[in-house]
Amino acid sequence: MIKNLVAGLLGLLFGFGLIIANMTNPSKVLAFLDVSGEWDPSLAIVMASALITLAAIQRLMELSPEIQTSCDGVKQGIDRKLLIGSAIFGIGWGLSGICPGPALVGLSSGLPAILVFIGAMFVGFVIFNRFHQR
Repeated sequence: MIKNLVAGLLGLLFGFGLIIANMTNPSKVLAFLDVSGEWDPSLAIVMASALITLAAIQRLMELSPEIQTSCDGVKQGIDRKLLIGSAIFGIGWGLSGICPGPALVGLSSGLPAILVFIGAMFVGFVIFNRFHQR
């Protein structure tokens, strides 16, 4: 019960962070990704914060055997599936300016682009699961 409460609160915190950083605005994200045009570097702070958070969590995992054992099933290393999935994610993000986390937060906006993205994302989940089950 407490684990779910903590997870929910962290999810809310993450969602508010996405809203404050304006990551739910596809045009803002596309302006950040457009390094050869009208580049908007303001989201670099968000990326740096994510890297700092990742480093802290990795350090915490090194120090806590309990956290390490809960991650034992996580695959390590780089393989073909990871590279292909990362490429598909990056291409989709670059074309749309929408990422899955901010898209879920952006559902409340009711923007048609967000709704189409969410629909396409779930179709992608179904397709992945069909291929992955083989």
